[in-house]
Amino acid sequence: MITREQIPAVLDHPVYDTSGTKIGDARHVFLDDVTGQPEWVSVKTGLFGTSESFVPVHDASVVEDHLEVPYAKDKVKDAPNVDVDAGGHLSEEEEHRLYEHYGIDWDAAWQQAQTGTGQAAATPEDAMTRSEEEMHVGTERREAGRVRLRKYVVTEEQQMTVPVRHEEVRVEREPITDANRGDAMAGPDIAEAEHEVILHEEEPVVETRAVPKERVRLTTEEVTEEETVTGEVRKERIETEEETDDRDKRRH
Repeated sequence: MITREQIPAVLDHPVYDTSGTKIGDARHVFLDDVTGQPEWVSVKTGLFGTSESFVPVHDASVVEDHLEVPYAKDKVKDAPNVDVDAGGHLSEEEEHRLYEHYGIDWDAAWQQAQTGTGQAAATPEDAMTRSEEEMHVGTERREAGRVRLRKYVVTEEQQMTVPVRHEEVRVEREPITDANRGDAMAGPDIAEAEHEVILHEEEPVVETRAVPKERVRLTTEEVTEEETVTGEVRKERIETEEETDDRDKRRH
C-alpha cells in the first residue's frame, strides 16, 4: 500500500503490471472516506492517454520512479468505467463494481475500513490539492503513400543531315595528236562500237543502338513541418463557502 506522503511520487508517473509491462501514467489518487488513506489510482491508458482505468493500491508499491500493481495490464484496461468528474468521489455503486472486477471481497473491505483494521486513520488536513490536466501531444508513424519507378518505351522521330556522294557521267573529248594516234588507229577504220561505265552512289543507312544515359533511383528524405492540434484539458478550481447565522451560503 502507498501512503499519502508517496502520492506526489505517484502522480504523473508510470504504472506497471505484474509482468513489468507499462499500463500507463497515474492520473488521480482517491482516498478512503473513512481512513483517509490512498485506495484507488486512476491510470491514463490508450494511445494518447485518452482513457482512465481505476486500480486498487492496497497491494501496490512504489519502486524507484514508478508504481507497481499486482494486476495484469489487460485486467486494468478492462476495469468498469467510472465517472472521474464526479467531484473527486467514487459512489458506492462504482466502488462495488470495481471491487467485484478485481475480485476483492466487498464486505471484508468495508468492515476493514469501518474498524480501521490494519490501517491507521489519518487526521483530516486543512488543505486540498488543486490539479490540472496538461495536454501532451505525440506523433505516430503511418504510411502516407507509395511511389514507384516505372520504365516504358516511347518512339519519336529524329532528323539528321548526312553527306552522300554519287557518280555522274562526263564526256571528255580530246583531239588526235601524235601521242594518241596509235591508240586511235588500232581498230578498224569504220565500225560500230559501244562502251559502258558503271555509276555508283551512296545512300543513307539508319541503324540504332542502345546507349546508357543515366541511373535513376528512389530515395526518401524527412521534411519537418508544424501542425497545430487542439484538445480539451480540465482544470480544478477551488472556492470557499461561508455559512452565515441564517444558514445562507456565500461562495467566494
